Amino acid sequence: MNNGESVRVGVVGVGYVGQHHARIYTELPGVELVGVVDIDEARLRELGARHRVQLCRDYRELLGKVDAVSVAVPTLLHYPIAKEFLEFGVDVLVEKPIAQSLTQADELVEIAKADERIFQVGHIERFNGAVKALEAIVKSPGFIECHRLGPFAARNTDVDVVLDLMIHDIDIILNLINSRVIAVSAVGVPVISDQVDIANARLQFESGCVANLTASRVSVERVRRIRIFQRDTFISLDYAQQEIAVYHRIPGEGDTAPGTTPKIVKEDIFIDKAEPLRIELESFIECVRSRKRPLVSGEEGRDALKVASQIVEHL
Repeated sequence: MNNGESVRVGVVGVGYVGQHHARIYTELPGVELVGVVDIDEARLRELGARHRVQLCRDYRELLGKVDAVSVAVPTLLHYPIAKEFLEFGVDVLVEKPIAQSLTQADELVEIAKADERIFQVGHIERFNGAVKALEAIVKSPGFIECHRLGPFAARNTDVDVVLDLMIHDIDIILNLINSRVIAVSAVGVPVISDQVDIANARLQFESGCVANLTASRVSVERVRRIRIFQRDTFISLDYAQQEIAVYHRIPGEGDTAPGTTPKIVKEDIFIDKAEPLRIELESFIECVRSRKRPLVSGEEGRDALKVASQIVEHL
């Protein structure tokens, strides 16, 4: 694509998440939102009132009209819709999880590779300013603890809480730890929906690191936090506030003597705060233009799904 040309984009599924894809695309320079797709007529009318774009009931109406597309539909539709766009020569950003199964994920990755398509998976937390700063701080973690909790919402109940929420933290952890998962244990309970609504998983890595993840969509309080422990350092990150607290143990004279308390110093970390979804979509459009590998490619999305699937098997 010529860098001087506008990137023509579409959004398939304009519900809770997809509507924000549409909003941001209309605000990005050098991007033309051609059309939006949804089976809900009321939703389409609402989006049509906000944005002067083509309104479609069938995603195939966008084929041949767009260079790139966001797929923000229920998980069971990720594979067939992403596949058709990729095969038609369209670059795709598909919301997480990449697909329902590893077989589907592998096929999408291979199609994108064979056709030289940009294929990005919407693990939005990778574009959180605090997470981007975290990557420079974490060196060799020994223990990681994640809590992703929130009240029940009547959406995304086509999948369990592992694929709905926990997969965010799985992706972050895999990005931080360059080591293979060697053991998985998990427990989960369906509370409101027919799917597991609250789950806890323990991952053991070949490096020796252990990660404990809790995800709930039936909690009163909304919590999005990860804590990381490594030698002489404790890190606490709040995803929602985009804030990091880093504490270092500083060696001092006599601090190894019996009864001596080590000196703990807090490090101030500057966070460049911005809307993660906007940064994610800007990155996707840049990849479409430059043809460079996305920060969260299909391969990374597939890796997160693999671990999530292992957890689900143990529920």
